[in-house]
Amino acid sequence: MKESFVLKETLESEPSTIYQAWLDGELHSQMTGGEAHCSNKIGGSFSAWDGYITGKNIELVEDKKIVQTWRTTEFEEEDEDSILNIELTRTSNGATEITLTHTNIPEGQTQYEQGWIDHYFSPMRDFFNGEQE
Repeated sequence: MKESFVLKETLESEPSTIYQAWLDGELHSQMTGGEAHCSNKIGGSFSAWDGYITGKNIELVEDKKIVQTWRTTEFEEEDEDSILNIELTRTSNGATEITLTHTNIPEGQTQYEQGWIDHYFSPMRDFFNGEQE
């Protein structure tokens, strides 16, 4: 059975700023601390965390939603890509709530949930909550 999970994080930044950073290689590298090469086009390929993560953009709704195929070097060759769905919602106090839904993960690879917290949300909090200035 495939693994899946949903995570939420609120960042003190505009949805447009987070959307742009996710799809821009230089900004993505800055917000996570790992080298990234990104595309802001549907069908465009990306890599993150020094090539550990690769995938393609399959749906982009500017400043609101990013859907990507996603796999790591830990996936077996025969494993299907997992699917990453990122939704950006402006909160009433001007922050952005990120809802990250990760599905179709190969069975037994449950480490990715903590990986998102440690290697994305934690450095993103530092980056977007004022330390990039």
